[in-house]
Amino acid sequence: MRRYPERPAVVHHGDTLTYRQLGELVRTLAHRLGTAPGVVAVPATHTPDTVVALLGILAAGGAYCPVDPAFPPQRRQDMLAAVGCRTAVGAGVAQPGVRVVELPGTTIETQDGTQDRTQAGQAGTRSAPERTGPERPAYLLFTSGSTGQPKPVVTPRRAISATVDSLRTLFGLTAEDRVLQFASLNWDTCFEEILPTLTGGAALVLDRDAHSGSFPRFLRMVERERIGVLDLPTAFWHELVLHLAEEGLALPECVRLLVIGGEAANPARLADWAALDTGRVRLLNTYGSTETTLITHAVDLHGPLAAARDRPWAAGDRVPIGRALPHVYERISERGELLIGGPAVALGYLGLPEATADRFSEDAEGVRWYRTGDRVGRAPDGVLTHQGRLDGEFKVRGIRVDPAEVEAHLAGHPGVHAVAVTGTTLAGRSALVAYVVPRAGAAAGSLGAELRTYLRDRVPGHLVPSRITVVPELVLTASGKVDRAGSHRLHSARGAGEGAGAQLPEPAHH
Repeated sequence: MRRYPERPAVVHHGDTLTYRQLGELVRTLAHRLGTAPGVVAVPATHTPDTVVALLGILAAGGAYCPVDPAFPPQRRQDMLAAVGCRTAVGAGVAQPGVRVVELPGTTIETQDGTQDRTQAGQAGTRSAPERTGPERPAYLLFTSGSTGQPKPVVTPRRAISATVDSLRTLFGLTAEDRVLQFASLNWDTCFEEILPTLTGGAALVLDRDAHSGSFPRFLRMVERERIGVLDLPTAFWHELVLHLAEEGLALPECVRLLVIGGEAANPARLADWAALDTGRVRLLNTYGSTETTLITHAVDLHGPLAAARDRPWAAGDRVPIGRALPHVYERISERGELLIGGPAVALGYLGLPEATADRFSEDAEGVRWYRTGDRVGRAPDGVLTHQGRLDGEFKVRGIRVDPAEVEAHLAGHPGVHAVAVTGTTLAGRSALVAYVVPRAGAAAGSLGAELRTYLRDRVPGHLVPSRITVVPELVLTASGKVDRAGSHRLHSARGAGEGAGAQLPEPAHH
């Protein structure tokens, strides 16, 4: 912030915070929070306030924990309880017994409808608290858990330092870049937009048109704001490519890098992309998980840095997930499972020692490793390709979901006797489907609608199945357990007429 005091740091609907102003706001918030405030909850909204809160909490020695105000109240309460949160920035997610710390500065509506933030005040000139140790938590994010409760992943500060340095180099960021903040602030993808940008002197752009659901508005915003770097969920990119191809449009000239990740890229969309006028744009495919801190593997699929291909992309091709970044250690087990090691590996799941021991380990040299659950293969050039999961987890909107979590919630409904949840593809998009056996006396005809309402009151939208089908029985394995895949094969045609309507994919994480 000291290197570029008058350069734009955050641009929000045309209103600009310089690096000097951002620094004042961050220092003021850090002072208000006090030294080592512990886990601090923040309403996850696409505003400069969230960025200030993130940086202020880190400066104070605390751990950032985003909570979406749109989540059901019980879900928010469970999240805050799971991390022992006693402080929140802003009142949007506060619960009884949680101290609320207001953000510094005053937001003023100007005549043209934009917003201008006043000076942070005298407190902003005070020095920030001392730097904290590398093993102290930087942030806590939640992943899906088989018990029905989300698992809080604890990411240490050393992981942030190692990863952000790698990502600035990977993206080739300079102070001239303008980077769109697109990802949901609930998920870690937002950090790969925010932190490399603001530690490299570039400008972070937030704009409501990025989330309008309209590709024409999205593209006009990209051109208007001169966005050079886009980081998009693969599912959203698929839809964007179709729009450009069908409408005969070109990507705005200002875009130089487009990063995708969260799920496998469709080779048909890659072929469409290559047929567009996109040769100048780097298309960077990325891989990573919350437990290994943002991106661990990447590869250029198209553009000036991509390896030459001897033929176009075609259906059935396996799209690579990439090579390990410089800070990442990797191993492939005898089962083909990818293990990630090194400084970017998380500390584990807070308050869940058994779940932590199941996925994390430390070798004789003291290197910490994480079992990803992803089966991979290595091409002759060293690039990894994804070859499926070794467990039942599934990506929905780019977010990793354990079907057992959804099953646990559905099983809590008094009308449900048994349930199986699995992932599938509906209308070209990844989705969850549920098969439910009703209890005796339950109204089977209305149970599906009841369960959808029941879930929406308890879990985020990505955990609500696109289809809930009432069936007479489920398929069981030889040991008597529910066979999710077998139940899906038996009953999938029954649910073909049900489910949610098509929507544009939402921002997501890896």
